[in-house]
Amino acid sequence: MPRPAPNAQRGSRERQLIAQEAARLVRESGIHDLDQARRKAASRLGIHDEALWPRQAQVEEVLREQQRLFDAHAQPTALRQRRESAVQAMQFLQAFQPRLGGAVLAGTADASTPVVLHLHCDDPDAVQRFLHDQRIPAEARTSLLQLAGHASRQPYPRWEFAADGIAFELIVLPEDALRHPPVSSDDGKPLPRATLAQLRQLLAGGQGQSAP
Repeated sequence: MPRPAPNAQRGSRERQLIAQEAARLVRESGIHDLDQARRKAASRLGIHDEALWPRQAQVEEVLREQQRLFDAHAQPTALRQRRESAVQAMQFLQAFQPRLGGAVLAGTADASTPVVLHLHCDDPDAVQRFLHDQRIPAEARTSLLQLAGHASRQPYPRWEFAADGIAFELIVLPEDALRHPPVSSDDGKPLPRATLAQLRQLLAGGQGQSAP
């Protein structure tokens, strides 16, 4: 069998180094965005050629390995707490057709990870009014996401608050995002998301991976 070319070996080595450092940053520095962790890791390692960067899926795989090694007891407990809290929040926010995404769905959430919910409403102020009426103090932010069928990322309202010691991020998307969901910046494929029914199934099965 022919040996890999030197450039291919170099690329593989550097991708692994970035993935390991990015996973460590997620675990130790409170960074929850895999792309942000990957970019910071590449900068720290002085690897500026994005062609040599790992996919976010590789970072997630290494993160799982590190969690099994270093957080085998605490991480599964924190994950289940956040999934159970997500069930309650999705019931509470059912008028906005919520979808669970992020690390809580992927199974890599720890004690510092927020529950990320995508809400769907053509009136973005409706979520703010709802939170106000329910006397839930929330801070306004924005998230950059690219929806399927769109050429670039766009800013969408995000509301952040905490309940029972768990952080929540509510990203408000148009109703069309139910048919054209957010996509990955890596490969353009739809980001994993789960309905309330899928999340309940995930909890019932005791699985650590994302819902189908």
